[in-house]
Amino acid sequence: MKKLFLIACALFAISCAKSDGANGDGINKNKNFITIDGPNLVAPDGSKFFIKGTNVGNWLNPEGYMFNFAKTNSAGAIDLMFRQLVGPDFTAEFWAAFKDNYVTEADIDFIASTGANTIRVPFHYKLFTDEDYMGLTANQDGFARIDQLVEWCRGKGIYLILDMHDAPGGQTGDNIDDSYGYPWLFESEASQALYCDIWKRIADHYKNEPVILGYDLLNEPIAPYFENQAELDAKLADIYKMGVDAVRSVDKNHIIMLGGAQWNGNFRPLENTLFDDGIMYTCHRYGGATDANAIRSFIEFRDRVNRPMYMGEIGHNTDEWMASFCKTMVDNNIGYTFWPYKKIDNSCFAGIPAPEGWNRVVRAFSEAPRSTYNEIRAARPDQTEARRLMMEFVENSKFENCNIQSSYIRAIGLKAE
Repeated sequence: MKKLFLIACALFAISCAKSDGANGDGINKNKNFITIDGPNLVAPDGSKFFIKGTNVGNWLNPEGYMFNFAKTNSAGAIDLMFRQLVGPDFTAEFWAAFKDNYVTEADIDFIASTGANTIRVPFHYKLFTDEDYMGLTANQDGFARIDQLVEWCRGKGIYLILDMHDAPGGQTGDNIDDSYGYPWLFESEASQALYCDIWKRIADHYKNEPVILGYDLLNEPIAPYFENQAELDAKLADIYKMGVDAVRSVDKNHIIMLGGAQWNGNFRPLENTLFDDGIMYTCHRYGGATDANAIRSFIEFRDRVNRPMYMGEIGHNTDEWMASFCKTMVDNNIGYTFWPYKKIDNSCFAGIPAPEGWNRVVRAFSEAPRSTYNEIRAARPDQTEARRLMMEFVENSKFENCNIQSSYIRAIGLKAE
């Protein structure tokens, strides 16, 4: 049965690659949806739409540093660490409570109050499978979670960008895609088939939903660590074409976003990726200079292809740096969603207070040697205290218990009381 499944996956991937894309029609010009006009986005009322907002990272794709972990830095590593710390059953309870409380309607109401108009939603592909993920071993809840988010955003002037942050096989080859140290998506036809299948199911589910602004097919593909980087880069356009074809087979209403290689920074592999008139591009950048020369390659690529460019991730800097760079993005017609909305302590919209004892107990275990069972047993603290601290973290992550960082919000061009 497994062999038949892999053969079916491979055939589907090949069919994706050979498709002519968009069935020859491209995107509809549906007036209920955000659309594209040259380098601009256009709102349903015909006005120019400029993206300003945030990313709800960590919610559906945990990252270690947002818990103040360092060595334990990917979703899989975090889950394994918690299981070693408090056991698999309590870990499943923790993840259920975490997902229920980390992003709620109160958070969306607050984001809307700042004048933000867009939320990027990073998600793990496993949320749309029966693979073991965040406490569930079957019937994952990706659609349920995003459906609820759509309802909270409806009527509040908030659009959503769905971002596959962790793709089958891994598209980056680092902790951010929860992979195994290499972007196997570019080598595996089975992973490519699953990537196509998930995007097709997502697009079919949301094809008539105007709250969805668009689909960000892959986050930060191909880290710059591999000797065969040029070979991997050369495959990126084909992988994007597969995803575009999968989406367009069911959805001609939504924009599709393509990010550059090497942290969404290198657009040379994407020179010939205007697969239809619903394609736009997304860049990322952290740190460095704040003038237009710092993003000159993004601007020049945008001008060559005459499609919108959007800064999907930026942040973790001083208020002065962020304010200066926001002005540069506004001046150069590049919308943005800052990273992240919420994390432990600071450098976000809503800082989660670290529970008293968190670093002494939970973080200490996350950083301890755990490569053998003897090391796990030696490092494991009192489980009762660890469980209490984990649930206190969930309680502290509720909007009403977070520390609102008003200067950060004002620095990125939004409103804060």
